[in-house]
Amino acid sequence: MLIMATTRPLIGINAEHLAPAKGGTPRSIVHSGYYECLLSAGALPIIIPPLTKEHDLAPVLDRLDGVILVEGDDMDPVRMGLGPHPSIKTISARRETHDRLLCKLVADRKMPTLGVGLGMQELNVVQGGGLYQHLPEDLAVKGFPHRDPQGGAHRHIVVMQKGSKLREIYGEGEICVNSYHHQGIRKVAPGFRAAALAPDGLVEAIEWTGKDWFCVGVQWHPQNEGNISLDTQLIEAFVAAAQAASAPAEKTIKLALAG
Repeated sequence: MLIMATTRPLIGINAEHLAPAKGGTPRSIVHSGYYECLLSAGALPIIIPPLTKEHDLAPVLDRLDGVILVEGDDMDPVRMGLGPHPSIKTISARRETHDRLLCKLVADRKMPTLGVGLGMQELNVVQGGGLYQHLPEDLAVKGFPHRDPQGGAHRHIVVMQKGSKLREIYGEGEICVNSYHHQGIRKVAPGFRAAALAPDGLVEAIEWTGKDWFCVGVQWHPQNEGNISLDTQLIEAFVAAAQAASAPAEKTIKLALAG
């Protein structure tokens, strides 16, 4: 009997890990925009708990077709060989250990990956890139804000770079994106390239240069603000890449069952 394999790709979403308040227990949460935008694009979202051992995480990835690395606070500067900074608010040690392992495994597998905010920064660091610790102090061009200091909504333009996947997705020219970050990419990791730049020259998106891996990281948040059409384009391109990557495995399953 031929059992039809699913055509909807399964996309993993890493979860935030929150330390407990006094007398409480730790919690893992996910911004609802991530699973809502995946459902809208035809994918099925799967939340990945913060697993820190490869023998636990690898079998989960075996069942997935792609991964979204989500937003969050900051990576621990000590783990990057940097000193502390008063502006830095770190994610939990467990989440960072999990996220670093997840970044390594998706790269090893060339699994379709979309990094958002912190997720982009983690991809870049794990693959050998570097970060600015605090843009208002570190960036050569002063006075261009990348977040509202009061925590409100903030937007600015980014320019798609010639020859990039993002330019294929969004088209030529500039788009306006949301922006909430105080850190950014200082050095792009080997094998990646800058795909979009802010007016002050800061790298706002990176992508793998080869054709063997759909891996895109964006500093903005395409899951936010009601899935405007430009945001939907990026999510749909990612889901399409995950679906295409899963197709050979589906054919193998069907042939095996038919035999």
